[in-house]
Amino acid sequence: MRKKLQQSIKPLLKTFLALSLVLALAFGHADGALAARSGGRIGGGSFRAPSSSRSYTPRTYAAPGGGGYYPGGGFGGGGFGFPFLIPFWGIGGGFGGIFTILIFLAIANFLLQTFRRVSSGETGEADYSSNSPVSVTRLQVGLLAQARELQNELNHIAETADTNTPEGRAEILQEASLALLRHPEYFVYAGGGTQQASLNSAESQFNRLSLAERSKFSEETLSNVNNQLKAALAKDALSPAGELDNPTRLITEGAGEYIIVTLLAATLGKFQIPTAINSVDELRQALRQIGSLPSEKLLAIEVLWTPQAEGDTLTSDDVLANYPDLRLV
Repeated sequence: MRKKLQQSIKPLLKTFLALSLVLALAFGHADGALAARSGGRIGGGSFRAPSSSRSYTPRTYAAPGGGGYYPGGGFGGGGFGFPFLIPFWGIGGGFGGIFTILIFLAIANFLLQTFRRVSSGETGEADYSSNSPVSVTRLQVGLLAQARELQNELNHIAETADTNTPEGRAEILQEASLALLRHPEYFVYAGGGTQQASLNSAESQFNRLSLAERSKFSEETLSNVNNQLKAALAKDALSPAGELDNPTRLITEGAGEYIIVTLLAATLGKFQIPTAINSVDELRQALRQIGSLPSEKLLAIEVLWTPQAEGDTLTSDDVLANYPDLRLV
């Protein structure tokens, strides 16, 4: 009796072990597929304080008799310089009067040029130092994956952007913000915030945020950083026949697919977007703010998005695990 029972159970045990092995292999492959996330990146900038503008060296106008006028110490320094006037009192004829007029014209020209430089913000020293305030801003948007056109727009920006000039970097932020603003019907998640830092510590703060986002990619399949365009072929999620490589992937992923776009900007001076973005209107406002930053205030920018490669997906589980700060809008 016992022998017969063992013989009847043995086929069941074999079947159970075979199923266990298949499931283990399948779900192990699914985990690898879920972990593979392609990403795109556009960025550039510098946190070095610019060197001082060329300094103005006052000219010394020599006057007959050994006197002289120094714009920094006579009239231009806050008083009417006696060394300028005294030498001309003993000079007769028309020479002294004409020369005095020329000197007055030179002074007037100096004052006019100084006024123009001050009005345009061009001074002899840099208008900020290593302790100047810098705002490091991050804005993230989660969209439904049906917004496939957005990926194409971001790819195009990466392939054509000039990331080496302030004007080019400002245009990247503007174009990326516009691309997002064109797809409000797909907005699902949002998050943001601004951190203040001094100029000498802002770079490490910016790099920390950038690395945190880049670490969520298994591979950067398209990047344009400091005008270095790089593209890599990501592994397709589909087989050549157009079927899913892993039959259990539909079960684990479900129908939810998303695109996450991150905008990073380091700007001189005070700039702020809300930490909590709770509605589509608030998200639109934040996108308009970051997209309109002037080029002369931008130190560095990055635009990151995932997935980048065609066929890659980002599930709701991925979003919850990797982007816990995002809120529904």
